[in-house]
Amino acid sequence: MWNEAQIIEGCCKGDKRCQELLFKKYKAVLFGLSLRYCKCREDAEDVLQEGFVKIFSGIKTFRMEGSFEGWLKRIVVNTALNHYKANLKFSFMQNYDDINENDLAGANELHEQKFSSEELMAMVQSLPDGYRVVFNLYAIEGFSHKQIAEMLNINENTSKSQLSRARQVLQKKLINNQKAITV
Repeated sequence: MWNEAQIIEGCCKGDKRCQELLFKKYKAVLFGLSLRYCKCREDAEDVLQEGFVKIFSGIKTFRMEGSFEGWLKRIVVNTALNHYKANLKFSFMQNYDDINENDLAGANELHEQKFSSEELMAMVQSLPDGYRVVFNLYAIEGFSHKQIAEMLNINENTSKSQLSRARQVLQKKLINNQKAITV
């Protein structure tokens, strides 16, 4: 059985078996990560593939300090962000006129409704691009608004606004989903 250090060392030497072991070990977690940033499965597959190309070409730069999985995730997140920027078709400043305070008044109606991870993932993926990216970076990855602004080349207040709007949209979707279930 190969341990992580042996796999990394083999990948540094270009050993195809080690590359395959690394891919098999981390493909699910990294694909899930790329899915959170991409609008569709095909884009997530492209991000994953491009991410692994970057991982294999840059694995020699991993200094065996800190979490290897964290290093892999950072590469995939950066790849997803680059993919997003390259395919940016809409402005970050999207206005959702159908969201108002009355829509959010039912937020307290969300009882202990259980949503599957697939349902939650679909709701996040359905967010407009800017909302989805900022939501993932802030709420899931734990980046600050300042870091997000630098990564996406946007204003820090734009990041805050996008997160707020993403939360509003998700909250509305959760409430509507719950109402649909109880009807």
